[in-house]
Amino acid sequence: MTSSNIHLSGGCQCGAVRYAVHTEPDGAAICHCRMCQKAFAAPFGFLFSVPRDKFELTRGKISSFASSAKVERGFCAKCGTPLTVDFTPSENINIAVVTLDHPKRLSPSSQVGVESRLPWINDIASLRENTTDEIFADYADIYREIGATNHQHPDHDTERWPPPKAAR
Repeated sequence: MTSSNIHLSGGCQCGAVRYAVHTEPDGAAICHCRMCQKAFAAPFGFLFSVPRDKFELTRGKISSFASSAKVERGFCAKCGTPLTVDFTPSENINIAVVTLDHPKRLSPSSQVGVESRLPWINDIASLRENTTDEIFADYADIYREIGATNHQHPDHDTERWPPPKAAR
């Protein structure tokens, strides 16, 4: 596979694991099952599927946990970011949408595991909203320090990570 064929790229929070997807995703789905809730430490997992031979690791290695006899859950061993859900055997691999460099590109087309959906999920859109700046207005110094010492990998490929200390 060559980088000229890359359609999508992404990776973990710390940048130790980066990947490329060399095809358009086959749908994106929200999974409400208890395994996804626990694995993502969130109300649901949000995944898209691609053929295994169109997924390429471009940096690092994905660690895994066998959450059942048929499912391997991939994650970054350094920062813990959930990356993949791999059903065995399968020709496809499922990738966490939010690990994409541009996750807004995909929208869910279905939901599964709805028997475990948390009862308040449908009410989220009606909750009060605030921007990050509004929430941290009283903590401006702390917020600036968090931004200045951010170790999160940027939402694009880098030749190396982390950057040299002088560039931080």
